[in-house]
Amino acid sequence: MTKADPVASELEASSPTEARDIGQKSEAHLPGDVAVWVFVLGDLIIFSSYFIIFMVDRNRDPDLFLQSQQHLDLNIGVVNTLILLASSWCVARSVVAARNGEYQHAMMFTVAGGLCGVLFVLIKIYEWSSKISQGMTLPSNHFFMYYYMLTGVHLFHVLLGLVILAVVLAELRNPRLRRMKMVEIGATYWHMVDLLWIVVFALVYVVR
Repeated sequence: MTKADPVASELEASSPTEARDIGQKSEAHLPGDVAVWVFVLGDLIIFSSYFIIFMVDRNRDPDLFLQSQQHLDLNIGVVNTLILLASSWCVARSVVAARNGEYQHAMMFTVAGGLCGVLFVLIKIYEWSSKISQGMTLPSNHFFMYYYMLTGVHLFHVLLGLVILAVVLAELRNPRLRRMKMVEIGATYWHMVDLLWIVVFALVYVVR
């Protein structure tokens, strides 16, 4: 009696969709599907309008924006940026591992990316609570109105991204549910969230 081929066993336990995904992993294609890219592009357009309005208002009262900006902790912004960059790297590695059929590694990297996202949320909550305790709230002035709005909308996107990564992880754990498309959708959305934060960080924390 010959030993069962572990790769063959894995494929047999997988759904036909997963088998097709594995067979096509080397072909060039648009990651995820068209719908998620339409959503991403729409979201980028909406955020771009927020950024333009922010810059127009900042030019109207640069002294107020500069004085208010100096109350923010640049170190916290840098740490959160590095955390999200690390999370993007982990999610990218998860996609590569899934395409190679290395599902344990894909799950490990997905969890690592999600934990980075959770850490980002906790640091952002700490930062908000610190500013609120100092009397810097949404109605304080135009700068803090934009600060809470931009970081708040972005935080919502991070939380939604964590839900999507949880779905990706659940599918990776179940051989009959694994879909390469879902892994790519999760990564596409997560990279968009990270890109948006880089712009928010630059405008709100860095640009003088």
